Amino acid sequence: MTAPRGRTGRPPLTEERKAEIRLEIARVAVELFVAQGVAATTGEQIGQAVGVSARTVWRYFPSKESCVRPLFSEGIDRIAALLREWAPDQPLEQLFDRTLATEIGILSGPERATVGDLVRLTRTEPGLRAVWLQTYYEAEPAFARALAERAGLPADGLEPAIQAAMFNAALRAAVEHHAWRTADTERATAEAELMKTLRAALAVASEGVR
Repeated sequence: MTAPRGRTGRPPLTEERKAEIRLEIARVAVELFVAQGVAATTGEQIGQAVGVSARTVWRYFPSKESCVRPLFSEGIDRIAALLREWAPDQPLEQLFDRTLATEIGILSGPERATVGDLVRLTRTEPGLRAVWLQTYYEAEPAFARALAERAGLPADGLEPAIQAAMFNAALRAAVEHHAWRTADTERATAEAELMKTLRAALAVASEGVR
């Protein structure tokens, strides 16, 4: 009797492992972009540094610039969840406390320095700037849905859409403002400055987000 043929080879990767690979590719891509520039960096170099083939890199990302996307998009779901939980009597600037800033990877740990380097590169690299802006563009509907849910408004209403646009713009402007001015700042000082910048930006946005 012949045994049934089963699947051979490596078992399929879990979604968690795929996310880890994407994030590792993103980190390595930024390191190479900072060290030698975007134009001089190849998919083969990124894959070799991660320990995967160039084919694997292109399986996850359509271009070398898009490799950084996980570092930009990480945290969007957490921010949307906090917007839904935002208390009616809580000032908007208090939404961005130390915990949230840490979770989205821009306040402490290795991600803060990596994201800071990446945001600074968007100023001179059009391809990276396009990915940066696209990430915020795609985050805006998630923020609008969260604000609509919080206020009991239709998800496709104009009011939450405008509120989300203001919140999104304030968040992006604050991160850029911080990254472009703290390249050589000591970590503890940079963290304090980031919190100050985030709170100031959201205080301005709160004039129109209530």
